Amino acid sequence: MSISKTMLGRRALLVGSAALIAGGPASARAGTGDQCPDGNVAWIPSEELVRDLPRLMRIAGVPGAAIAVVDRGELAWSEGFGVKNILTRDPVREDSLFEAASMTKPVFAYVVMRLVDEKRLDLDKPLVAYRRPANLGSDPNLELITARHVLGHSTGLPNWVSEPLVTSSAPGSSYTYSGEAFIWLQLVIEQIMGMGLGSVMQAKLFDPAGMSHSSFGWDEEIARSVVFGHSEPPEGEQKLPLQPTRELGDRLLRVASRWRKPIASWTYEDSVKAMQETDPKTPPSTHDLLVNSAGGLLMTASDYAKFMLLMMDRPKRAAWEISDAARQAMLTPQLDVRGRDISRGLGWELEQSSAGLLYQHSGSNYGIFKTLGVGDAQSGRAIVVFTNAANGNALAARIVREATGIDRLKSLI
Repeated sequence: MSISKTMLGRRALLVGSAALIAGGPASARAGTGDQCPDGNVAWIPSEELVRDLPRLMRIAGVPGAAIAVVDRGELAWSEGFGVKNILTRDPVREDSLFEAASMTKPVFAYVVMRLVDEKRLDLDKPLVAYRRPANLGSDPNLELITARHVLGHSTGLPNWVSEPLVTSSAPGSSYTYSGEAFIWLQLVIEQIMGMGLGSVMQAKLFDPAGMSHSSFGWDEEIARSVVFGHSEPPEGEQKLPLQPTRELGDRLLRVASRWRKPIASWTYEDSVKAMQETDPKTPPSTHDLLVNSAGGLLMTASDYAKFMLLMMDRPKRAAWEISDAARQAMLTPQLDVRGRDISRGLGWELEQSSAGLLYQHSGSNYGIFKTLGVGDAQSGRAIVVFTNAANGNALAARIVREATGIDRLKSLI
């Protein structure tokens, strides 16, 4: 794998940069130009795009990015660009960790499907039969919500809320993107497994998949490896915005040391107790949980690419992987979002593109970490773009468009 140590200069965000970055012409020849046996072109960024990327990053005000590509079912290419921190100028490296943000959700969904395969969890059994959170409101619809509704974002629950949970629609009837629903399912998984989310993910996915740079925890080594988030220039070039994950992690690390219990092994109750200890005046928020199934994963772009290749069509699978039936269920539309062209599978957003069915997800944490992953299970290709800045979504969309040659409908929304 190659690593670029491009050092970005300070430059103000140009007017209309989002339109310039996201709306550039699609490559007539995506990827490196190397033809695959099936006649298609790989999704590895072209040499022209790689040379132009520092300029695009300056225009977008994105100090750092990491890109990883899967081709024909294998991790084929990865590269880091720019810096982790605009003030210290530390370069993005192969082992630099990014906040995956909402791209955490498909990873969690994969482990949920492992438990479904193992008959530990029923996708269509109401979650209240497993565990009833304390923050449920008075709403009969809550008794009907299932894991299938959670993974397909059709629970009727809000994304994040501080009041007791109630639904806005009947479960299964409409698309309602919800982080709160994922936290509830996290509680169910911890109840079933008798351990914290991080430990479950390590045992069921990270270890067997060789995802050695993925964690729901926080420690000194992670703190050194995680990139910093940046706001838009000129502010983002002169000072760093608040770093909520880093600040919470450093604060909770003192509790972990006192407890002699790594944060990566904490249960939901451990997290809440620690947050109360360190800040008694502020009620703990599900949105701010460090160990968070909806958006708390810290990892490299390469590790996420390794995860995406697990969704590819393959004749053989390892014994620890989910069954092909479970994989197909994740990639089967459960609910239309924008007609049949954009829908929701289990964990993934699905798009009927000009090139065929794409499975994809994006993420945004605190407005300063933007991520995107797009895959094609049939061709065995995927691309992951992690960024550490507010305008990273526009840059990621441009990179994916140039590298794949596909005009994604999602970019219109």
